[in-house]
Amino acid sequence: MLNDKELDDVTQILTGIEMLVTEPLECPIEEKAEIFFKLYDTLIDGNKEEDVEYDIEGNPMPVQSKEKEVDIYDIAQDAEYIYASFLQDYGMDLFEQQGILHWDKFKALLVGLRDDTKFKKVLEIRQMPLPKGKGSGEQRKQVEELKKAYALKPREQEVDD
Repeated sequence: MLNDKELDDVTQILTGIEMLVTEPLECPIEEKAEIFFKLYDTLIDGNKEEDVEYDIEGNPMPVQSKEKEVDIYDIAQDAEYIYASFLQDYGMDLFEQQGILHWDKFKALLVGLRDDTKFKKVLEIRQMPLPKGKGSGEQRKQVEELKKAYALKPREQEVDD
């Protein structure tokens, strides 16, 4: 929604508030904007900050570098695959769940989708290594074509932090 160039700023804020807050807010748009972006940063974009993981004794675990980590999905670009997969796996129509399904529950269900759903198959293709070795030219070409067909498009506009 935030990357949708057809929506003006006010519409994005009002829609975002409606999606994230269960009760209507009676305050000026400036306040709604502040609330929305705080919620966005906390609930949606909060996963950018690394959470410290601890071992069984409470010691911090070593942090692996994420410099080369590549996004393998995008909520907006993969919306059709996600929608179809939720319907297939959970019998859940995400359009009917707008404003009802909590973001954390959505994320948990997304991670828990079965491997035979379209979304999980697309993720598998995106992460698939290219075949190497003698006689794998045709297989390599097929994998490259699949990767190209399901590749994420570069984002045109990033949401400001």
